[in-house]
Amino acid sequence: MSVRLPFRLPPRRARALSRAPFSRTRRAERAASTVTFRDVAANEAAMDRLRALADYLAHPQKYAALGARLPRGVLLYGPPGTGKTLMARALAGEAGVPFFSLSGSDFVEMYVGVGAARVRELFAKAAKAGRCVIFIDEIDAIGKRRDDSSGSEERDRTLNALLSEMSGFAENSGVIVLAATNRADTLDPALTRPGRFDAKIEIGLPDRRERLDILRLHCRKKPLAEDVDLCRLAADTVRFSGASLESLVNDAAIRAARRGGHVIEEDDLHAAFVAAVAGEDRPVSAAREELAVVALHEAGHAVACRALLPGHRIERLSVLPTTSGAAGYNLTIPAERALPDLNGLTAQIQVLLAGRAAEQLLYSETNLTAGASGDLAQAAELASTMALDLGMVASPAVSLRALSRCTGGAQEGAALVRRLLDDCYQAVRLLLSQRVAQLEALAARLVEAESLTGDEVAAFFEEMPV
Repeated sequence: MSVRLPFRLPPRRARALSRAPFSRTRRAERAASTVTFRDVAANEAAMDRLRALADYLAHPQKYAALGARLPRGVLLYGPPGTGKTLMARALAGEAGVPFFSLSGSDFVEMYVGVGAARVRELFAKAAKAGRCVIFIDEIDAIGKRRDDSSGSEERDRTLNALLSEMSGFAENSGVIVLAATNRADTLDPALTRPGRFDAKIEIGLPDRRERLDILRLHCRKKPLAEDVDLCRLAADTVRFSGASLESLVNDAAIRAARRGGHVIEEDDLHAAFVAAVAGEDRPVSAAREELAVVALHEAGHAVACRALLPGHRIERLSVLPTTSGAAGYNLTIPAERALPDLNGLTAQIQVLLAGRAAEQLLYSETNLTAGASGDLAQAAELASTMALDLGMVASPAVSLRALSRCTGGAQEGAALVRRLLDDCYQAVRLLLSQRVAQLEALAARLVEAESLTGDEVAAFFEEMPV
């Protein structure tokens, strides 16, 4: 077996390459950020901590007089699209200091020594600038946990250079290093120990009030019709990130311009929301028999959701195929809960399995369709999280263990996941068998209309209770 070793450049050549025209290191040239805290909405707890850092950058002598030492490194972590880069820029803009920005992948090259050279060059520029903000996005590209079994020599060299540079600059020098990641749990302990990135700020998904603030921020320079209800949109966009909300508003503006409108209408925002969640509707091309099966599948989801998740709201029910590849969809606005419980999560699994259960109950016991593939994948993932990570299983012997972290727990956990899925499927099938008339009537109405609004679905359940 042959092993290819990385090509090693002489130090002088490595430094020259790091400054080559094609190198993305040029993005780290001194720049002034025009973004301030006024351009950021939501995550108030995180913003308060960044305001303290901005005050330090603007008035370092106030802190030095009291012997206070500010963190050398600040780690911003959270889901994608929550505004980590925006907040870093806002910190520099608010404090009025230079901003140096690089991505972790900018340090990674096939040539050994280039990444470390770029790290040293970046910190040298920051030292010349004096008070400044260094921002490293996607730091997990170079800062993943190291072990003896795997790893990259070049990545290790780059990480060691970063650790050395962060330990090297003086306390209260006015240089603050910010880094962002979506997976803080994968970072090397040497990177997060005191003296490095010892301050950690979570940037989470916005809640309903914060989503309203974000929508107002992105709509402040856009003409809205008088009947636009941003409060309703904020309630509908559960689990949307700030970037997702900005994209939604922009899509609505494009739709308004495309139809020749002068303002953004409520319909534009609603169409953009549906497209973001389910994809764009396409004309029906399925045969009548296939359409009936799709309608029965989606009706199964709706009936189960109505019975098991009363806090959820069905926004749209459709048998129209979408650009996302779905043959139909049940667009449901989930209840916003900070702490999901066993009953709620079990009900979610049952609703996910209700489409397949409806097909098997009323269409065919043996000739099943492929329409439930996405539902089954989501149900298995949720059941796996409940059994392996949360200890939400019936057996007292394992309910207090996270089996995913136990040696030898994989086999035991797989059996628990399988049993949980089987129990949920049998329960939702029994539920639907007690609501056959309701299920058939909703499927027939869906075939006729092709799509039903949330109000139409609610009216149907009022007309035809169990």
